[in-house]
Amino acid sequence: MTRRTPDAVEPTTEAGPSRGETLLNDIEYRFRLVGQGPKPLSVDGRGLGHGLPRRRIALPELSAILMHPACGYAARDAAWRLLVRNARTGDLKWRAGAVGVALPGLRFKAYLLAKLSVGDVQAAIVEHFLRALATVDVSKPGVVGNLLSTAFSKARTELRDQEPASSGAPNFAPGAVLPPAPYGHPDLVLARAVTAGVLTVEEAELIGVTYLEDVNLTAHAESTGQPRWNLYKRRTAAVARLKAALDAGELSDPYADVINEATMTVVLDVPTVRKRP
Repeated sequence: MTRRTPDAVEPTTEAGPSRGETLLNDIEYRFRLVGQGPKPLSVDGRGLGHGLPRRRIALPELSAILMHPACGYAARDAAWRLLVRNARTGDLKWRAGAVGVALPGLRFKAYLLAKLSVGDVQAAIVEHFLRALATVDVSKPGVVGNLLSTAFSKARTELRDQEPASSGAPNFAPGAVLPPAPYGHPDLVLARAVTAGVLTVEEAELIGVTYLEDVNLTAHAESTGQPRWNLYKRRTAAVARLKAALDAGELSDPYADVINEATMTVVLDVPTVRKRP
């Protein structure tokens, strides 16, 4: 079945990536265009506060700021609450803009999904991200994390339903690609860990959601219907393997130390006594 590209991100007719390039690459090209010119699509950093630049911030620059390790969760949530509100006006420019700002996370989720499903994973993740913009609860922390997790979960379910019965062979999507090198984001370390066999896809998703997307472990357990204690044990074991690989230099990357520092800090804060799920 051929999936229709979501309306908010229809392919451009302007010169850009050639036919055959991935959907996310095409979206990125057009997203860069909206950040150019005398009146780029932008937000007011003065109104957002939380240490963001006190001026108009074009959306491509905003994306870079929000994915930088130095950017705090409060700033991310403030920016994403505004992006969601603007997207909910129905303006296609803002819907496409929200997808553009989320591109680093969408690339990582598409990479994980391609390890689990055969099908048009990029179109599926974008389509469900756009749907999630209409339903995500912006009053809760971790807005972008909740958006990405919802998109991943819904896309995975849909693609599974479309697949024939499993043959028992590994289910790697043809043409699946790693996020390209220019995306200097901590998620890339997790992607490398999956490729190297250090983590499973599910473990990378769990670490990414609860450490990098500011989603509480209890909230993630409730949203996925899994016992909190089981998730905690799985995450603890996965983090131990990840840290060993990082310490051994197996996942060399400029952002590896960010993952290492984040996991060390949060693990020390997790209760060591068993609690009722």
